[in-house]
Amino acid sequence: MLKNTTNQYGWVSIVIHWTTALVVIAMFALGWWMLTLTYYDEWYRLGPWWHKSIGILLLALTLFRLLWKVAVGVPNPDGKRWEQKAAKLGHGALYFMLFVVMLSGYMISTADGRAISVFDWFDVPGISFGVENQEDIAGLVHWYAAVVLMILAAGHALMAVKHQVINKQPTLKKMISPNVVSKSVSNDKR
Repeated sequence: MLKNTTNQYGWVSIVIHWTTALVVIAMFALGWWMLTLTYYDEWYRLGPWWHKSIGILLLALTLFRLLWKVAVGVPNPDGKRWEQKAAKLGHGALYFMLFVVMLSGYMISTADGRAISVFDWFDVPGISFGVENQEDIAGLVHWYAAVVLMILAAGHALMAVKHQVINKQPTLKKMISPNVVSKSVSNDKR
């Protein structure tokens, strides 16, 4: 099952979700580690090259994810009405922070007007925003937004586990395999 249904995520959404989760965690770790590098370290230039390239690909994946979500919809949320509203707000905050992190990263990288090379496959043109100290301001926004994104992601994960373990709802199972919930739904009907 590739597409989402009213009670289950399809493989496309599942793969995008877990890819995004792993990439965001890895990018945060790489970014934090890059702060410790000195000018003469071999990774001083290589780390940012990987970070920028992966960041641009993550932006493309996130845009595709939103289009996919609009095109195929999402399963009905679990929980009480207030929990469903909180989940929508939480998801909105995650997307918002993802875009703040990516836009501020773009503004850091293009502050001097240069394009961003994505693994030497193609270049994303630089746009000068004309902001004084753009690189420094965007750098602060990028760091704090990344920290907030990690906190939100941790809360998101905790709520999924809470729904699964405490509330006995298939919230987490929906994002693991389309077959898990489908089988449990058909078994519950017996």
